[in-house]
Amino acid sequence: MIKLGCNAMLPVAEDHRYPGKNDPRNWIDIAELVRMTRRLDLDIVDFQLFRGFRGKDPAYLRSIKGLCQQLGLPIGFLGVGGGFVGTEGEVGIPLPEPVLRQRIAEVKEGIDLAAFMSTPLVRLFAGSIPAESENHDGLWQTVVSSFREVCDYAANKGIFCGLHNHTPVLAPTGDDVLKLLRDVDRENFTFILDTGCWPGSPGAAPPGATLPDIDFYAFMEETASAATYIRAKIYKIDSGQEELLDYERIVEIIRRADFNGNMSIVFEGHDNQCSDQEAIALAVKYLRKLLAS
Repeated sequence: MIKLGCNAMLPVAEDHRYPGKNDPRNWIDIAELVRMTRRLDLDIVDFQLFRGFRGKDPAYLRSIKGLCQQLGLPIGFLGVGGGFVGTEGEVGIPLPEPVLRQRIAEVKEGIDLAAFMSTPLVRLFAGSIPAESENHDGLWQTVVSSFREVCDYAANKGIFCGLHNHTPVLAPTGDDVLKLLRDVDRENFTFILDTGCWPGSPGAAPPGATLPDIDFYAFMEETASAATYIRAKIYKIDSGQEELLDYERIVEIIRRADFNGNMSIVFEGHDNQCSDQEAIALAVKYLRKLLAS
């Protein structure tokens, strides 16, 4: 049975025009969102470090872990890191070595925290590196070797590393995802399928932008059999049905792939005429109905 959960991350400002993504004060307190997840009768909860967290000390993190345990909510994954390649416009550029080492260190910190919080998976960004990028093959090998390094570190902690189809640079195609999974070639390297972050999809462009005519559902069909986790993006749902993504088609795709993992609601509102928390409640009802049909 597919387990339905929620990514516990909401900005304080519901219009999403908030400054400082890395400032904890701009995010609703994580404990409040954990309790909201329980009120919605969901099965799991996910976290983006450190959005909504009020500290990094072990006692505080243990209290959040304890709250999840008390409420019967396993932590599905911790989202960490910003990727292993730089961007300049729509091409990839190498990160300076100190920056690359810092990003790898941040992922390793996230892996340590995942182990501390009894979380089996960390979520990591990896997008497409356009062919026009200078020294494309060198950039690709840097990404591959960086993933191998963090996967090897994670394996010793009993943690899996989840490749998330997301920028840096550009959203990846299905071929990009499958190639990276093959090239990294680690048993604890898996795929987290994001329904809204493919070329041509709403999450790969600014709100209101004209999207290219690309059948991005085909990328999901290519990769669904490799997915062990799904990030179910929700954008426009005040009608009771997601309007920017075809979830009837998505659910059929993952059923054909015999997917039986966790599906986590990730809300990125686009002009809903209700509050963020009301929109998430609508998403829960909508996806529960689809998954049960």
